[in-house]
Amino acid sequence: MLDDPRSHGLWERTAPQPPETPALDGAVLADVVVVGGGYTGLSSSLHLAEAGSKVVLLEAKEIGFGGAGRNVGLINAGMWVMPDDLPGVLGPVYGERLLELLGNAPSLVMELIEKHGIACELEKNGTLHCAVGAEGLKEIEARAAQWSARGAPVKLLDAAETARRIGSTAYAGSLLDMRAGTLQPLAYARGLAHAAVKAGVSIHTSSPVIATERNGSRWIVKTAKGQVTAEWIIVATDAYSTGPWEQVRSEQVHLPYFNLATAPLGHNLQQSILPGREGVWDTKEILSSFRMDQAGRLVFGSVGALRNTGASVHKGWAKRSLKKLFPQIGDVEFEYEWYGKIGMTDNALPRFHKFAPNVVGFSGYNGRGIAPGTVFGRTLAEHILGKIGEADLPLPLTDPREPGFRALKEMWYEAGAQVAHFADARF
Repeated sequence: MLDDPRSHGLWERTAPQPPETPALDGAVLADVVVVGGGYTGLSSSLHLAEAGSKVVLLEAKEIGFGGAGRNVGLINAGMWVMPDDLPGVLGPVYGERLLELLGNAPSLVMELIEKHGIACELEKNGTLHCAVGAEGLKEIEARAAQWSARGAPVKLLDAAETARRIGSTAYAGSLLDMRAGTLQPLAYARGLAHAAVKAGVSIHTSSPVIATERNGSRWIVKTAKGQVTAEWIIVATDAYSTGPWEQVRSEQVHLPYFNLATAPLGHNLQQSILPGREGVWDTKEILSSFRMDQAGRLVFGSVGALRNTGASVHKGWAKRSLKKLFPQIGDVEFEYEWYGKIGMTDNALPRFHKFAPNVVGFSGYNGRGIAPGTVFGRTLAEHILGKIGEADLPLPLTDPREPGFRALKEMWYEAGAQVAHFADARF
């Protein structure tokens, strides 16, 4: 994307083409202008247009340019924060409200894919959160107990069943979540864009917002060659925010994350490694994730940026790690490599902001963008349509705030991941 093979890698190569989305040129009127062409912006646009609103979506780069087109493709329920901890962080009302919404969020993703016929390699066989050692086992046992108490379809698997499903004896057990699954993330974003255009949304890419101004009860949103006048603005730019809402980026610490994809594995290897096509991640502090794509490529990722010395360090680590995890795979080479940025908030939870009258947005997905972004997009649409009041939203209203030592933390994450991966899996 934008002539950078390390931005979207395999996903750009295998995703269907996006709809035609010319840059904005001239002045247009709308009910709502949505800024950002990721899951939140596309979902809110689609739901608003289906309810009869006139919507214009402005994207600075291309559809799915940010995290929506780069992530590993796990459709997870909930967030990183333990379920029982959420009421303590957000209070009992918002905590339980958010748990219910995000616990059911993967089902909305799957419903939209089916409703709109989105070709995005959807797999509905769940995900496996894998325990590394005794401490990892305690973590997933706690998660299993807390989700089970809320009626979620999760199951704790022992080491033997985990090995059968994954094809590796590396883990002490795993948590199977049948609400979850995997998809091709850029294909899903582009599919939502096609559905939104069909519903009547006007999408303009290569159209970064450079300024806004209030004109009576309406907003004028300006780009280099055009402007949109609308009653509402949805800010859906998240970790890649620039321009008028750069404070959304500033309140998040960027955690780099990369993915590497092998060539399609042979039939025997596909039968022994993830034969059920579950998505996987582990309990390590510097975690690893992996899954199969539809063609049988093993997609393997972890924390780190594929630039400067990081490119060779992380690829070397990945080759060693895969050989230890799956001795049957032998020495591997990678056909594709790409990386991006995960926006981490200081409490590992998303935020709801009202930037000005009728200017709203959710952000800060902490590596859980597919299902939360989709369901929060619908929530914003329902709020603008008058179906959900501000007091009934799943998150309280907060002001953007920059965490302390943000730049230093970002440098440490990138350098620390290199140090850890340089030493890991060598013996």
